[in-house]
Amino acid sequence: MKIRLLPALLALAVSITAFAEEWTPLFDGQTMTGWRNPYEWGKIEVVNGEIHLTGDKKFFVVTEKTYGDFIFEGDILLPEGQANSGFMFRAHVAKNKVHGYQAEVDGDPKRKWSGGLYDEGRRMWFISPIKGNKESEDAFRARAGDCFKRNDWNTYRIECRGSSLKIFVNGVLTTDVKDDMDASGVIAIQHHGEKGQTYKFRNLRIQELK
Repeated sequence: MKIRLLPALLALAVSITAFAEEWTPLFDGQTMTGWRNPYEWGKIEVVNGEIHLTGDKKFFVVTEKTYGDFIFEGDILLPEGQANSGFMFRAHVAKNKVHGYQAEVDGDPKRKWSGGLYDEGRRMWFISPIKGNKESEDAFRARAGDCFKRNDWNTYRIECRGSSLKIFVNGVLTTDVKDDMDASGVIAIQHHGEKGQTYKFRNLRIQELK
Protein backbone atom coordinates (compact mmCIF):
# COMPACT_ATOMS: atom_id res chain seq x y z
CA MET A 1 0.00 0.00 0.00
CA LYS A 2 2.81 2.40 0.90
CA ILE A 3 4.58 1.65 -2.40
CA ARG A 4 1.40 2.35 -4.37
CA LEU A 5 0.75 5.62 -2.54
CA LEU A 6 4.23 7.03 -3.11
CA PRO A 7 3.85 7.77 -6.87
CA ALA A 8 0.49 9.39 -6.25
CA LEU A 9 1.89 11.60 -3.50
CA LEU A 10 4.83 12.58 -5.68
CA ALA A 11 2.46 13.47 -8.53
CA LEU A 12 0.37 15.58 -6.17
CA ALA A 13 3.45 17.42 -4.91
CA VAL A 14 4.54 18.15 -8.49
CA SER A 15 1.07 19.43 -9.44
CA ILE A 16 0.91 21.68 -6.37
CA THR A 17 4.35 23.11 -7.19
CA ALA A 18 3.39 23.68 -10.81
CA PHE A 19 0.16 25.41 -9.74
CA ALA A 20 2.06 27.68 -7.35
CA GLU A 21 4.45 28.71 -10.14
CA GLU A 22 1.57 30.02 -12.24
CA TRP A 23 1.36 33.21 -10.15
CA THR A 24 2.59 36.29 -12.00
CA PRO A 25 3.53 39.35 -9.92
CA LEU A 26 1.68 42.51 -10.94
CA PHE A 27 3.97 44.66 -8.79
CA ASP A 28 7.73 44.11 -8.59
CA GLY A 29 8.09 45.93 -5.27
CA GLN A 30 10.34 48.62 -6.74
CA THR A 31 8.70 50.26 -9.76
CA MET A 32 5.24 50.81 -11.27
CA THR A 33 6.13 48.90 -14.41
CA GLY A 34 2.93 47.54 -15.97
CA TRP A 35 0.72 50.21 -14.38
CA ARG A 36 -0.45 53.69 -15.39
CA ASN A 37 -2.50 56.56 -14.02
CA PRO A 38 -5.21 57.58 -16.52
CA TYR A 39 -6.05 60.66 -14.44
CA GLU A 40 -4.57 64.15 -14.55
CA TRP A 41 -4.16 64.06 -10.77
CA GLY A 42 -3.02 61.65 -8.07
CA LYS A 43 0.43 60.82 -6.69
CA ILE A 44 2.00 57.36 -6.77
CA GLU A 45 5.05 56.34 -4.74
CA VAL A 46 6.78 53.02 -4.13
CA VAL A 47 7.91 52.82 -0.49
CA ASN A 48 9.48 49.74 1.11
CA GLY A 49 7.86 47.34 -1.34
CA GLU A 50 4.44 49.01 -1.14
CA ILE A 51 2.45 51.20 -3.50
CA HIS A 52 1.38 54.43 -1.77
CA LEU A 53 -1.39 56.52 -3.31
CA THR A 54 -2.12 60.08 -2.22
CA GLY A 55 -4.38 62.77 -3.65
CA ASP A 56 -7.27 65.12 -2.99
CA LYS A 57 -9.63 63.65 -5.59
CA LYS A 58 -10.64 60.07 -6.33
CA PHE A 59 -8.47 58.27 -8.84
CA PHE A 60 -7.52 54.76 -9.96
CA VAL A 61 -4.20 53.32 -11.08
CA VAL A 62 -4.72 50.63 -13.73
CA THR A 63 -2.79 47.77 -15.28
CA GLU A 64 -1.63 48.23 -18.83
CA LYS A 65 -2.76 44.70 -19.63
CA THR A 66 -6.35 43.44 -19.66
CA TYR A 67 -7.47 40.15 -18.11
CA GLY A 68 -10.43 37.85 -18.68
CA ASP A 69 -10.56 34.71 -16.52
CA PHE A 70 -8.13 34.84 -13.62
CA ILE A 71 -7.41 34.60 -9.91
CA PHE A 72 -6.09 37.84 -8.41
CA GLU A 73 -4.70 38.46 -4.94
CA GLY A 74 -3.61 41.69 -3.28
CA ASP A 75 -3.15 43.32 0.12
CA ILE A 76 -4.50 46.72 1.13
CA LEU A 77 -4.11 48.94 4.18
CA LEU A 78 -6.63 51.75 4.57
CA PRO A 79 -5.64 55.00 6.27
CA GLU A 80 -7.18 55.87 9.62
CA GLY A 81 -10.36 57.90 9.75
CA GLN A 82 -12.80 58.15 6.87
CA ALA A 83 -11.60 55.88 4.07
CA ASN A 84 -12.90 53.68 1.28
CA SER A 85 -11.23 51.86 -1.57
CA GLY A 86 -11.46 48.85 -3.82
CA PHE A 87 -9.85 46.53 -6.32
CA MET A 88 -11.32 47.07 -9.78
CA PHE A 89 -11.39 44.10 -12.14
CA ARG A 90 -12.49 43.55 -15.74
CA ALA A 91 -12.72 47.34 -15.65
CA HIS A 92 -12.78 49.90 -18.47
CA VAL A 93 -10.63 53.01 -18.78
CA ALA A 94 -11.09 56.43 -20.34
CA LYS A 95 -9.39 59.76 -19.64
CA ASN A 96 -10.01 60.65 -15.98
CA LYS A 97 -12.46 57.77 -15.62
CA VAL A 98 -12.51 54.08 -14.69
CA HIS A 99 -15.73 52.08 -14.47
CA GLY A 100 -16.80 48.48 -13.92
CA TYR A 101 -16.61 45.76 -11.29
CA GLN A 102 -15.06 46.64 -7.93
CA ALA A 103 -14.32 44.48 -4.91
CA GLU A 104 -15.30 46.85 -2.10
CA VAL A 105 -12.87 47.85 0.66
CA ASP A 106 -15.16 49.48 3.21
CA GLY A 107 -13.65 51.66 5.93
CA ASP A 108 -16.99 52.11 7.72
CA PRO A 109 -16.92 49.86 10.80
CA LYS A 110 -20.72 49.94 11.05
CA ARG A 111 -21.66 49.25 7.44
CA LYS A 112 -19.22 46.33 6.99
CA TRP A 113 -19.55 45.93 3.23
CA SER A 114 -15.94 44.93 2.57
CA GLY A 115 -15.90 42.16 -0.02
CA GLY A 116 -19.09 43.34 -1.64
CA LEU A 117 -19.40 43.77 -5.42
CA TYR A 118 -19.84 47.39 -6.49
CA ASP A 119 -20.37 48.42 -10.11
CA GLU A 120 -18.40 51.67 -10.34
CA GLY A 121 -20.00 54.25 -12.63
CA ARG A 122 -22.92 52.01 -13.62
CA ARG A 123 -25.29 49.89 -11.51
CA MET A 124 -23.57 50.60 -8.16
CA TRP A 125 -24.81 48.21 -5.41
CA PHE A 126 -26.82 45.95 -7.69
CA ILE A 127 -26.26 42.44 -6.33
CA SER A 128 -23.93 41.74 -3.36
CA PRO A 129 -25.45 43.40 -1.48
CA ILE A 130 -28.39 45.21 -3.07
CA LYS A 131 -28.39 48.64 -1.44
CA GLY A 132 -31.66 49.42 0.31
CA ASN A 133 -32.75 45.79 0.35
CA LYS A 134 -32.60 44.81 4.04
CA GLU A 135 -32.70 41.07 3.36
CA SER A 136 -29.80 41.33 0.91
CA GLU A 137 -27.77 43.61 3.20
CA ASP A 138 -28.33 41.34 6.22
CA ALA A 139 -27.39 38.26 4.20
CA PHE A 140 -24.18 39.92 3.05
CA ARG A 141 -23.15 40.89 6.59
CA ALA A 142 -23.87 37.34 7.74
CA ARG A 143 -21.53 36.00 5.04
CA ALA A 144 -18.76 38.51 5.62
CA GLY A 145 -18.94 38.66 9.41
CA ASP A 146 -15.88 40.36 10.87
CA CYS A 147 -13.45 39.16 8.19
CA PHE A 148 -12.22 42.69 7.45
CA LYS A 149 -9.58 44.11 9.82
CA ARG A 150 -10.11 47.86 9.86
CA ASN A 151 -6.67 48.97 11.04
CA ASP A 152 -4.52 46.23 9.54
CA TRP A 153 -3.53 44.76 6.20
CA ASN A 154 -6.29 42.80 4.44
CA THR A 155 -5.81 40.21 1.71
CA TYR A 156 -8.32 40.17 -1.16
CA ARG A 157 -8.80 37.33 -3.63
CA ILE A 158 -10.90 37.73 -6.77
CA GLU A 159 -11.80 34.77 -8.97
CA CYS A 160 -13.34 35.29 -12.41
CA ARG A 161 -14.38 32.32 -14.52
CA GLY A 162 -16.78 33.28 -17.28
CA SER A 163 -19.85 34.80 -15.62
CA SER A 164 -18.81 33.50 -12.19
CA LEU A 165 -17.43 36.23 -9.91
CA LYS A 166 -16.09 35.45 -6.44
CA ILE A 167 -14.55 37.75 -3.84
CA PHE A 168 -12.73 36.60 -0.71
CA VAL A 169 -11.51 38.80 2.16
CA ASN A 170 -8.86 37.22 4.37
CA GLY A 171 -10.00 33.79 3.20
CA VAL A 172 -13.74 34.39 3.73
CA LEU A 173 -16.01 34.09 0.67
CA THR A 174 -18.06 37.29 0.75
CA THR A 175 -19.42 37.40 -2.80
CA ASP A 176 -20.34 34.51 -5.09
CA VAL A 177 -22.50 35.65 -8.00
CA LYS A 178 -22.97 35.32 -11.74
CA ASP A 179 -22.99 38.36 -14.01
CA ASP A 180 -22.06 38.69 -17.67
CA MET A 181 -21.76 42.46 -18.02
CA ASP A 182 -17.97 42.31 -18.61
CA ALA A 183 -15.78 39.48 -19.88
CA SER A 184 -12.41 41.22 -19.61
CA GLY A 185 -10.71 44.44 -18.59
CA VAL A 186 -7.99 45.95 -16.43
CA ILE A 187 -7.16 45.51 -12.76
CA ALA A 188 -7.09 48.79 -10.80
CA ILE A 189 -6.38 50.10 -7.30
CA GLN A 190 -8.14 53.11 -5.83
CA HIS A 191 -7.54 56.25 -3.82
CA HIS A 192 -10.93 57.51 -2.66
CA GLY A 193 -9.94 61.18 -2.61
CA GLU A 194 -9.48 62.04 1.07
CA LYS A 195 -6.87 64.82 1.12
CA GLY A 196 -3.72 63.96 3.04
CA GLN A 197 -4.58 60.27 3.32
CA THR A 198 -2.31 57.50 2.03
CA TYR A 199 -3.69 54.22 0.67
CA LYS A 200 -1.21 51.34 0.66
CA PHE A 201 -1.06 48.21 -1.50
CA ARG A 202 1.34 45.26 -1.71
CA ASN A 203 1.70 41.63 -2.89
CA LEU A 204 -0.34 42.12 -6.06
CA ARG A 205 -0.33 38.98 -8.21
CA ILE A 206 -2.45 37.10 -10.73
CA GLN A 207 -3.02 33.69 -12.26
CA GLU A 208 -4.49 33.77 -15.75
CA LEU A 209 -6.88 30.87 -16.29
CA LYS A 210 -7.05 29.09 -19.61
